[in-house]
Amino acid sequence: MNGELLDEIVSINIEDNQKAIALNQRSCLGKIEGDILELSLIEATYLLEKGRLNIYIGDEKVNLKYLKSLIRSKQIHDKYIVFRDLKDRGYVIKAGFKYGSEFRLYERGNNPGEGHSQYLVKIIYESENLKVSNISSYARVAHGVKKSLLLAIIDEDTDITYYTLKWTRP
Repeated sequence: MNGELLDEIVSINIEDNQKAIALNQRSCLGKIEGDILELSLIEATYLLEKGRLNIYIGDEKVNLKYLKSLIRSKQIHDKYIVFRDLKDRGYVIKAGFKYGSEFRLYERGNNPGEGHSQYLVKIIYESENLKVSNISSYARVAHGVKKSLLLAIIDEDTDITYYTLKWTRP
């Protein structure tokens, strides 16, 4: 399957392309706009890494090294490694910027349109100084939209540890 990189979106023409339609319907990747499947840079990098997508800029084929340098320059590489880790574990993930989180996470077996996401994913760094009030605020926002908070803590070796938080009123 081939896609074209335009700015921060990889576009795939879905006209007579059953693989692209299946990618959206089964894997819940991208969004369909007319006869185009639009993938974010994170989704496209994941598919390129898995060998399921070829990406072009004009007639020139883009390699994984180029795409990873692009997501590093846009400062979304850490989002990519969390996305890749959760996707490899079988979860459905969608962008969650609306609630101040990086992603919305669906339990295995649930998909967007069939149910609601169970978690908001917030990425923090092991070396980052955090206030308890900030973590409480993240949990309160998640609770406000009837979700749990999944903290993805990235250490210096880019290993990820996950914690689930729920906000409760004592």
